[in-house]
Amino acid sequence: MTLTAASDAAAPDIAPSTAVRERGRLRSALWWVAIAALVIVFALFVGSITTSAPGARGALDPESADESGALALAELLRDQGIEITVTRTRAEATVALDADSTLVMADPFALSDQAVEDLVAPADRTVILSSASRLLRILDLGENAPAAFDADVSAQCDLPELANVGTVRPDRFFTPAAGVTGCYTDADGAAGLLVDDSGDRRVALIQGSALFSNEHLADNGNAALGLALLGQGDHVVWYVPSFEDSDIEAQSTDTLATLTPPWVTPAILLLLLAGVVAGISRGQRFGPLVAETLPVTVRASETMHGRARLTAKAADAAHAAEALRDGSLRRLAARLGLTTRSTPSEIADAASDRLRIPRGSLHQLLAGALPANDSELIDSARRLAELEAAVDAAVHVERNTP
Repeated sequence: MTLTAASDAAAPDIAPSTAVRERGRLRSALWWVAIAALVIVFALFVGSITTSAPGARGALDPESADESGALALAELLRDQGIEITVTRTRAEATVALDADSTLVMADPFALSDQAVEDLVAPADRTVILSSASRLLRILDLGENAPAAFDADVSAQCDLPELANVGTVRPDRFFTPAAGVTGCYTDADGAAGLLVDDSGDRRVALIQGSALFSNEHLADNGNAALGLALLGQGDHVVWYVPSFEDSDIEAQSTDTLATLTPPWVTPAILLLLLAGVVAGISRGQRFGPLVAETLPVTVRASETMHGRARLTAKAADAAHAAEALRDGSLRRLAARLGLTTRSTPSEIADAASDRLRIPRGSLHQLLAGALPANDSELIDSARRLAELEAAVDAAVHVERNTP
């Protein structure tokens, strides 16, 4: 025992291990790194969405093998010996058109009305594979039908190239204008295909985004209808619209960025960075949380002095007098053998009987109006203390009397 005690006394003090603290700091650093990585990934994702403009490159593109592309229809035309020239600008399409060419295109959304008319004018045959109200107005083909039905229909028109096509299910119906032939009509006369042969050229319009796509070309008579519309000549000029090929000048409108001074954006970024740094510094100012044994014990005297200071600061004599009166009532009830539910009047009656004094003064003291100022509060506190002392003395005498 002596050797053990001596060796323990001679052993140097061992500092507390910092392994837990290091692990906590490493976990905190990894957490911040993960948050930063998520913010960067989210910013890149949002940037990729906002910076990429929508386009129709994949829809009815003769060189696209996607479900919405039209590569399958283009290959069918090539198998029939038809030459296909794919153009992606108006200038290329205009140069490629000759006397026996068929101009095929989807809705040229990026072109102005005049550019659409200039593009269609030199073509003997034009087939528009996706409809738009603007095209119906520019080419004077009709207007959108108010309703349509979902069913397979046959051509029901006098165009010989559609005699053996079979049934199709149009996606959109139109009301033909005067002199325009409507095919694939419903009971109300709305047509899924519009063909205008009134002038020196033919213009056909159909909503073919689903009919002629790679995904649905094999359904019903879709392939036969595509060959009948696009295969009337030996040469097809397929124009693919895009936002890059546009003659519409962007209108310069004032925005919040153009109206604010150039120093506003750097100032806002600097303030945001300062806020982040301040938040991190304040959050790590006191270090990690320290475990504390609960419950925490607070001495009654500290609570009493704290409430007394609050009451004195508020100068609320009535509240302080009410607290003193409640304490006196509880103590008097216990000394007089009454229950805690006894009313102030009952306690005053019992005290007056024990002390043999008039009840009116005790009723005023225990159940009357509260003091309104400090002097009345001091007088009420003195009288309550004297009453408690008198009751204590009376009860003590009764208990010691044989």
